[in-house]
Amino acid sequence: MQSKEFTFFRALFIISAIWNLIGAIFGYFNTAYTFQGFFNRELNDPLYYTIYQGAWGTTLVYFIGYLIVAYNPLKHTGIVIVGGIGKVGFAITLMKFYLSDIAGPIVFVVIIGDFIFALLFLYYFIRLYKTNERIL
Repeated sequence: MQSKEFTFFRALFIISAIWNLIGAIFGYFNTAYTFQGFFNRELNDPLYYTIYQGAWGTTLVYFIGYLIVAYNPLKHTGIVIVGGIGKVGFAITLMKFYLSDIAGPIVFVVIIGDFIFALLFLYYFIRLYKTNERIL
């Protein structure tokens, strides 16, 4: 992989980390507000609160994971595989919630953002493959 591409992918994963940090700041540290914004209803149940906050805790963990990948994008591909699957899964779930009138239109910020990152992650794997870099 060329130095220019390596730099591009480092920047991609730094931006991915920041994207996840922003989500985690809202979802993990301001859980009820984020839930209200996404689903237009209060988050009163302590069990649902903990589960929803925990889901955003995963986002916080991936902030750290993408920083690790940014340090060496050729080494930490497993984090990107799992993170990419998570991004696609989360975006699809939010889309289902929206289409079922469970979530409001604000979820499109996350849906579009996560799909863009998933496509860029796919491009990352294509470039790894084409430059004969190890994927796992």
